[in-house]
This record gives sequence, C-alpha cells and structure tokens, in this order.
Amino acid sequence: MAENKPAGKDWSPSRRGNSLKQSIGVGKLPPQAPELEEAVLGALMLEKDALTAVVDILSPDSFYKDSHKVIYQAILDLFNGSEPIDLLTVTNQLKKNGKLEIAGGAYHITELTSKVSSAANIEYHARIITEQAMKRDMIRIASDIQKEAYEETTDVFELLDKMESSLFEISERNIRKNYSDLRSIMRAAITELEGKKGQKDGLTGVPSGFTALDRVTSGWQKSDLVIIAARPAMGKTAFVLSTLRNAAVDHNRPVAIFSLEMSSVQLVNRLISSEAELDSEKIKKGNLADYEWEQLIHKTSKLSSSPLFVDDTPALSILELRAKCRRLKAQSDIQMIVVDYLQLMSGDTSKGSGNREQEIASISRALKMIAKELEVPVIALSQLSRSVETRGGDKRPQLSDLRESGAIEQDADMVMFLYRPEYYGITEDEEGNSTAGVGEVIIAKHRNGSLENVKLRFIGKYTKFCDLEMNTPYQPQDAMYGHKFPSSAGGQGFDDGGMIRLQSKANSNDDPFPGGFGSKDDAPF
Repeated sequence: MAENKPAGKDWSPSRRGNSLKQSIGVGKLPPQAPELEEAVLGALMLEKDALTAVVDILSPDSFYKDSHKVIYQAILDLFNGSEPIDLLTVTNQLKKNGKLEIAGGAYHITELTSKVSSAANIEYHARIITEQAMKRDMIRIASDIQKEAYEETTDVFELLDKMESSLFEISERNIRKNYSDLRSIMRAAITELEGKKGQKDGLTGVPSGFTALDRVTSGWQKSDLVIIAARPAMGKTAFVLSTLRNAAVDHNRPVAIFSLEMSSVQLVNRLISSEAELDSEKIKKGNLADYEWEQLIHKTSKLSSSPLFVDDTPALSILELRAKCRRLKAQSDIQMIVVDYLQLMSGDTSKGSGNREQEIASISRALKMIAKELEVPVIALSQLSRSVETRGGDKRPQLSDLRESGAIEQDADMVMFLYRPEYYGITEDEEGNSTAGVGEVIIAKHRNGSLENVKLRFIGKYTKFCDLEMNTPYQPQDAMYGHKFPSSAGGQGFDDGGMIRLQSKANSNDDPFPGGFGSKDDAPF
C-alpha cells in the first residue's frame, strides 16, 4: 500500500516522537504500558524459549520507550543469528550495536530481569503492549489527517486513500493469522466439501451465468484479476452486463460496475433491453406499444430489486476506485467488481510524470491489489490495438494485441478475448457451421486452468449474450447492434451521486410490484 503515498509524506506506522507528542495534546499521555514492557523484556532474558511466543506479536516499534526498542532489537539480532538470549549476551549485543547507553546501561539491563520471575504470562503482556502501540498509531494518523484536511492544496481523494491505507496497514501488521494444526484444517476442508455436496454445477466462484464458460472457470474466482479485451463492436459491455445480470438476478450476488465510457442510464437501458427482450432501438426512441410497456414492467421486476450497483463517475482515478470499492465491500459485501474500461482510468499522479504505458501498468497492478485486498474477482475491460484489423486471416486476437500488453498480461490471472467472426464477413467456421449470431470467448491466459474457446449466442438487438444451446432460435435481425443507447427518460430516478442502487432484496410476493404497478406510469423506475 505504501506505493500510493505521495513523496515527501511519511505515513509509516514506525514514525514516532514529535508527531505523536503533538497529536496527543497538552496534558495527555500517549497510550503506553512501560511496566509490562519491562516485564516482557526481563522474561525474554530469563527463559530461552520465551521469544518464540511473542516474536510474531511484537516489533521494536511496539514499545513506547526508546530504550526498550533498542533492547528488543538486540534480542531479535541474537535470535536471527541463532545465538542464546540472556542478560550477558543482550548486554554484549547492545555494545556491538553501539546502543548500550541508549538502553540505559548494563545496570538497567540487569534491573529488568529482577522485575519478573518467569515468562508465564508473556504472551498476554505482549498483546497489551501491541494494543497500546496500535492506539498510538491511530492517534498519530488521525492527527495527520486533521492537519492535512485543513490545507487547501490537499487532494481529498489522495487523503482518503492514505487514511484507509494507513489504517489497513496497522491491521495487517498487528492482526496476523496464526498457524493451524492439520486436524483443524482437515475439519474445515471437510465442512466446505459437505457444503458443496448439494451443488451439481461445481461452481466455486461467482457464476457468469454461461454454462460452457463456468464449466471451464468454475465461476469468477476470488482475488483474480480478469482482463476481457476486444476490438470495438465485439460486445464487451454487453458481455459484462450479461454476466453481472446473471450473478445479481439469478444468484443474488451483490456486484458493481464502474462505467467510465457510458452513463448509468445508458447502461440501465441496455439492461432493460436485455431483460425485457425489447429491441434496443425502440428503447432508445421510447417507441413502445402498450403491450411492450407491460412486458417491460413485468420482466424487469427482478432486475429492479437486484443487488447491482452502477457508478458512472467519468475519468475515475485508481484512488477513487479503491475508496469506493472498500465502502461497497464494507456496506454491501459486493462479490464482483467490473471496470469499463481500463484505458479510460487515470493512475496515481502523485508519483510524477511518466509515459502512458507506465501509468497503465500501475493501474493494472492496483486493480490486482484491490482484488486481493477485498477477496473478490475484478473484471477489467480493455481495448485491443488496431493491429487486429490490419492482420490477414480470420483476425482472431492474441495476447500481443493488448494495448500496453506487457503489464496487463503479467498482472492478470485470466485474459479473455471476445471475437465475432461474422463481423469480419466470416460466415462459417472450420467445421462448416454457421457463425451467424455466434460470439466466442477466447481464453488466452488462465493461471489456474485450461485455455479454451467458448462459444456463446450473441443477440445484438437485445444487447445480450446467452448460452449457445438456448432454445431461442437465431433470426438474421438479431445481429443488429448499436454501440450506445442514450436515455429516453432524461435519467430521472436513476442517478444518485454517480451511483445507481437497484434494491438489495428481491420481492417475495407473486405480484412483481406489490404496490400495484400495472402500467408504464406505475413502473418503479
């Protein structure tokens, strides 16, 4: 997280001294436990195995007094060198480090061992010392935040990101996962297997809703960065909207999309067209017959109450994205994040100027960090270079066609290409099958699985993808496909500060609109 902090600002939890004293205020002492610090240090020099109980709990910065910090560091130096730890070796190590006087001299070292008789409660004491250190860190961070918030030149989003990163760093440093014995791990594994026993689909991640694709990937996996790339008109946005809809509506998984290219209302118009199976051109023009309005209201009831979030903030920075995702995870436990699309994002500008390729590299790394931190799949759309169009043959995309491909390819756990052969006038595949209405998902990189091509049905007039084997017959007019669908309603009722929130709980009544909606004027949107 440190790479997101601007140069010249020291936000490390190890910074102490004047900053902390100023942050406490007049008449108040920083949280501390000097008696326990002395007891712990004395116990470490009395019993040779005592350090193993606290070495993963305490660091030198956990101690309040500078003398105690250097003594504990000397003990760690001996431990790292596989040397015995006792009164004499610690004193000698402090002499070698040139820190004996700072530690209070040999007499003080001896005095420490007389203040405790054993190491029986050393772990309990160590945790109290750590808690006091955490309080001091939080006081210091709060003081720095308050000071910078008053400065007119402060970027509020950078400040917010620094605050969240600093607090997260305190948590990561002090709340470590302990080891487990094999028996408890086996018990947890068996419990998980029993929970999956009733699942016939074998999905371990967030379902895409596409049977053939889920068979290969087992769903979108936690902590994965997935890049979906294609040339314009291949249907990238239609694809991710279809998989978002499937996850939110069919499986009630909270999901979010950050759209940097299209407005929130344009995206929702696409969702309405797909869900109600109404021609997107009619929705664009608002030219719907009465029966089509009834069809729209009836079929979109589940969509309107699904846990799907839309944010259309333009020129979104990676700092803003991280802050928004953290809040969504904390408030709504989102299970998947989509960014449309990667090249429209702006990177961390605090590091000075750099070329666009370096900026894209920093963005892709940050997206991977968000996926790992929140333990959710992050799907980022990406443009392909024009080299696809100039290449002969069937113009299938490949990894080298990714813009700024080196960094994106390296950071991604999975890279997928969307490809529609009929767009290039290819009417049959190698086996002589018609390519009309067929869209391919080409898995070009799969860190934890196989590389395969998955065929889906693309219905352009509804701006949606679905399984190729679905019973809906393909019609030639289905191929109609527009890029953008402006709102015919002006956007009222959708946008709330850049974020659309479709209700979090689906209606349980048979009536899709319990309030008595029955016409276009009564629609809940």
